[in-house]
Amino acid sequence: MPNDLRVQAEQVIERCRYLAQFTEESGEIRRTFLSPAMRECMHTIQGWMQSAGMTVMTDAAGNLRGRYPAMNAAAPCLMIGSHLDTVPNGGAFDGILGVMMGLALIEALRGEKLPFAIELVGFSEEEGVRFHLPFIGSRALVGRADAGMLATKDSGGTTIAEALESFGLEPSKIQECVMGDDAVGFLEFHIEQGIVLESEDRSLGVVQAIAGQTRAELTFTGRANHAGTTPMHLRQDAAAGAAEWVLEVERKGFKTPGLVATVGDFRCSPGAVNVVAGEARASLDVRHADDDVRHWAVEGLLASAASIAKRRELAVTSKLLMDQSAVAMDGGMCAMAAEAVREVGISPLSMVSGAGHDAMILQERVPSTMIFLRSPGGVSHHPEESVRPQDVENALATGLVFLRHTFKPVHKEQSV
Repeated sequence: MPNDLRVQAEQVIERCRYLAQFTEESGEIRRTFLSPAMRECMHTIQGWMQSAGMTVMTDAAGNLRGRYPAMNAAAPCLMIGSHLDTVPNGGAFDGILGVMMGLALIEALRGEKLPFAIELVGFSEEEGVRFHLPFIGSRALVGRADAGMLATKDSGGTTIAEALESFGLEPSKIQECVMGDDAVGFLEFHIEQGIVLESEDRSLGVVQAIAGQTRAELTFTGRANHAGTTPMHLRQDAAAGAAEWVLEVERKGFKTPGLVATVGDFRCSPGAVNVVAGEARASLDVRHADDDVRHWAVEGLLASAASIAKRRELAVTSKLLMDQSAVAMDGGMCAMAAEAVREVGISPLSMVSGAGHDAMILQERVPSTMIFLRSPGGVSHHPEESVRPQDVENALATGLVFLRHTFKPVHKEQSV
């Protein structure tokens, strides 16, 4: 590989680690939607974008968007990007790597204009941490940011609309975030967040589909009482009922091929060591490449929760937070991405992503694909998350081939 790509790969990694300093929690990486840390992160990236020759703006959903012009004003536009937010105590590369990859590719053009414009997008929110609603940024680009979404509240009672206003944005203009009609493709670089590429000793993979996922919150309600004076057989312990259900979630995941089922958030109220819990809230995350299997599993788990609650004399309610169908990436875009990988001398692995990504949202409106980079040890959503410099160099080389040779933009009116 050319030496300048090696230097660029090192710079991409250095930038990701530098941006990790913008965090809400000292000693860990935590950067959530519209936080002060996010503002600082965006300000830094905006400066880099402008230096690379882009016109930059922040849209009404908080997305950072940089436009690199084409040979002529009437040319179509390729979108490249990923998300800027992180999970609590996350890693330095999830999401942000894709933005830095896009920036590096534009910098590598050194002012060269292509037959299409490039819009680099740093999505404001993908993880669903603050509002328990993922993909806020990419939803806005496809026109799915409605009044209901804007009314969603965080744990402090602040709505998305109020958060946007506090950030200096105008939620009334959120429909103006929708991507332009000139957009003809979306490319997202991302760490795999899994072990498949490493197990196959592959550097890069091309994502053909993204598994569907359901997210919900269940609330078990019993009766709070003194832990020392309430006999075991007279308790209505919400925590015990919810815990029994959590194990049922795990069993369902083990028994159903291809299914992953997770309770990642569990909270009890009043939350005192000497009080029987009167309420317990548990999250639910279920994913599968087949939507029918996923829906069957979720229905079964909700029925199990009702059965457990009835037996223990508890009440249980559920709130559906997300029901995202499995999404196939665009066949043409995937073929062009795979060809670019092969042209740099690498055999790409065709993959299904178990994690959700902004590409699955943008695919609703524009042909999309993803290129995965190997995750050493399969580690992600963790401080030890990393990338190999050689894999980043390979991905940059692939990206340049994609931009200069394999990507053939098709105007929307031609594809009808």
